[in-house]
Amino acid sequence: MKPIRFHPEADVEVTEAVEFYEGRSSGLGSAILAELERSLGQIAIAPEAYQKIGRRTRRKPLWRFPYNLI
Repeated sequence: MKPIRFHPEADVEVTEAVEFYEGRSSGLGSAILAELERSLGQIAIAPEAYQKIGRRTRRKPLWRFPYNLI
């Protein structure tokens, strides 16, 4: 199994998204983090299950939030 890596800019984007959603509604920041962790777990189990968008790149949309994991 290949390790899952985050681009440094993705770390910043996650932090900004959590702050944004938490500012919109209490608990929503935690919800996006939980969805991110759930999606990462799904990718770790079945990385080839998601849409291919390049020769070696796939995309997994987050449920409930307008983000994709690449």
